[in-house]
Amino acid sequence: MDGKSLSIEAEKINALKEILPEVFTENKIDWEKLKAALGENINFSNERYVLNWAGKSDAFKVLQIPSSKTLIPSKEESVHFDDTQNIFIEGENMEVLKVLQKSYFGKVKMIYIDPPYNTGNDSFIYPDKFSETKTDYEKRVGDKDEDGYMTRDGMFKKNSKENGQYHSNWLNMMMPRMYLAKNLLRQDGVIFVSIDDNEVHNLRLLMNEIFGEENFVAQLIWKSRQNKDNRTVTGVSIDHEYILSYSKSNDRRSFRGTSRKIDTYSNPDNDPRGVWASSNMAGLKDEASRPNLHYDLINPLTNVNYGRPKMGWRYDQRTMSRLISEDRIIWPVDSNGRPRRKVFLSEINEVLPGFSSFVGAEIFTRDGTKEIDVLFETRYFDFPKPSRLIGDLICQTSAQSDIILDFFAGSGTTAQAVMKLNKEDGGNRKYICVQLPELCEEKSEAFKAGYKTIADISKERIRRAGKKIKEEIAEEITQLESKISKLEGELPTEETKAEIANLKAKVQQLQAQDLGFKVLKLEESNFKQWRQLEGHDPQALAEQIRLFVDPVAESATVENMVYELLLKSGKDLNSKIEKEGAVYKINGKELVLLLEKATEEIIHKVTAAKPTKVIALDRLFKDNDQLKTNTVLQMRDAGVEFKTI
Repeated sequence: MDGKSLSIEAEKINALKEILPEVFTENKIDWEKLKAALGENINFSNERYVLNWAGKSDAFKVLQIPSSKTLIPSKEESVHFDDTQNIFIEGENMEVLKVLQKSYFGKVKMIYIDPPYNTGNDSFIYPDKFSETKTDYEKRVGDKDEDGYMTRDGMFKKNSKENGQYHSNWLNMMMPRMYLAKNLLRQDGVIFVSIDDNEVHNLRLLMNEIFGEENFVAQLIWKSRQNKDNRTVTGVSIDHEYILSYSKSNDRRSFRGTSRKIDTYSNPDNDPRGVWASSNMAGLKDEASRPNLHYDLINPLTNVNYGRPKMGWRYDQRTMSRLISEDRIIWPVDSNGRPRRKVFLSEINEVLPGFSSFVGAEIFTRDGTKEIDVLFETRYFDFPKPSRLIGDLICQTSAQSDIILDFFAGSGTTAQAVMKLNKEDGGNRKYICVQLPELCEEKSEAFKAGYKTIADISKERIRRAGKKIKEEIAEEITQLESKISKLEGELPTEETKAEIANLKAKVQQLQAQDLGFKVLKLEESNFKQWRQLEGHDPQALAEQIRLFVDPVAESATVENMVYELLLKSGKDLNSKIEKEGAVYKINGKELVLLLEKATEEIIHKVTAAKPTKVIALDRLFKDNDQLKTNTVLQMRDAGVEFKTI
């Protein structure tokens, strides 16, 4: 009870909804649809096949707003910061995706995300009004408490089904992120998005629009629930979820395929060509469409006529004659039998049988929950995806040194999946995981255990998973070394030597596994940002100009400036950074940064090395215009791009 009298308007709308549900959109009457439903001859405005929703044009504006933010390293929260190539970024994912555009454009092989499903209980970032200014929006999504943690107030909004723009809000959240994600994919890249019945229809249309309908790969179905849910209102237990997959381009096969069952191959007739399996030769075309495939097949040695299948044969008579001459046909004794073809394992090409659209057989949500329980001995996260499920997708669509991105990282399942897969196949895949430092509920077990944010849980999960995998690797290496020792005590045959070499290579692969990760956090730029002033106040303008005499922010550190300039110069976060005195070298000669000191000796040394680009702080040349002028001329003469900030 809400203590209010009966709403006549609501009653009428509910009655209309029962009679004409098709005229409602997001719980509101679409007047054009109502008129059409009542037989009026109307022309729908802007009539064409298109996905449209409230706020779409404004969501494009949010997408197009450039970000001035940066990523700063947090070495104390990292594992082997200087040696690892795995990355965990803490921050609002749309801003992070914008920050990564220059450095990772077209470099990511596979993206997996598990976004909010819009169940009616989700809280996520979306503008409830697009009339707010850019400053207001940035302030709202960047609200932090006194400790620097992002707050819920003014940031997360619960998107309940009673909301007048329920689907629109979710689409406004998803659309900009999907466009930015597409930019990061390689031309042969693939994206996977987990979803359920609440938004699968809209997600499919949205991804058709962004990636192109022709680049649709599959709508995979995962049986996520092992046991039926008897609490359902409809009487149907929803036991599955979907994983939508799209490629960046459709000019190549996206999935590797499933392993062949070679145990079905044998050689009962001692054929010198090796083991084989029999294959059906019945065709798929009727006689009207392919008459050349409809003929009687006769064994030339016995003259037994096996007739013709209803849909003909798979091969024309010329090809069939060749197969007969090469002794590739298996002839049944009985004329009522069906001849089949020998398929030799040695002749099968590298293309594997297709990957089933039903994924994760015997892998359930509870398996993901169990992984968390084992690592933490307490349940800190609800319904995480199982790492085996994500690992299968990564294995199918990536090679051994590819970059895998997850910008709704949650508990860090993707990171664990990458590490486990690398251990299994000796790969060197790198992950980039992005997670918002969303505050944990104060009543949650995670909060009580000291994990203030979801990102804190994710980082700790990756640390613990890495430690567990390291222990497994140590045990496996011990077993391999024992085998090597035993083999080295045997006669040194060529076969034994080859096996020893293979085992040693396996040990080296295991020892080289990257189980660390760099932690970086989304923060404001280290350089002051020019703000558009309202009105024409000359005093305010003069003050802003005075502040920009030195554009370096008061909170800036040299290390943080190095990472910001590295990113904004298009270098990735695993670039090699070397410090020689006051000179920072990025990837050898690709980029040189002068952030602490600039003298004639330093400038001469840098110029002589002929790097591709040099960036220096302008304040280093303060009161020495001659040095700056000479530096510009020397760099230009040496063919070095020179820029000051």
